[in-house]
Amino acid sequence: MYKRILLPTDGSDASRRAIDAGVEFARESGAELVAMTATTPFRAITADAEMLELTAEQYEASSRQHAQRRLDEIVNLARDAGVPCTAVQVMSDDPDEAIIATARERMCDLIIMASHGRRGLKGLLLGSVTHKVLVHSAIPVLVHR
Repeated sequence: MYKRILLPTDGSDASRRAIDAGVEFARESGAELVAMTATTPFRAITADAEMLELTAEQYEASSRQHAQRRLDEIVNLARDAGVPCTAVQVMSDDPDEAIIATARERMCDLIIMASHGRRGLKGLLLGSVTHKVLVHSAIPVLVHR
């Protein structure tokens, strides 16, 4: 049914559970995976302690390393399950837009992603990447809770 599935990750526990489910779903359906993660570009004025302590080059190198570790986890899990998988790192201020754009560019026919389950004021203030992807994606989205 599905041929190529986008599996975005932010490295959270919820995301890891969605990855496990996504790899199994891909294995059962005979689909290939595209693992992706979006990293925020360096900003001189920020509340992110890591950005305040590093130069732009140091921040970008550190971000690439963290992202690659997250992606390697997915690639290794997929390989162990016999699922073909490619990995993509994206720099973006808007992870929801990066997820949708990557799914389109990589010709994915499904996006599987986690829901962090934020509610109330915290959910309102932080927003929800998953919700934004659900609202704006023309590609089907399977949300793992």
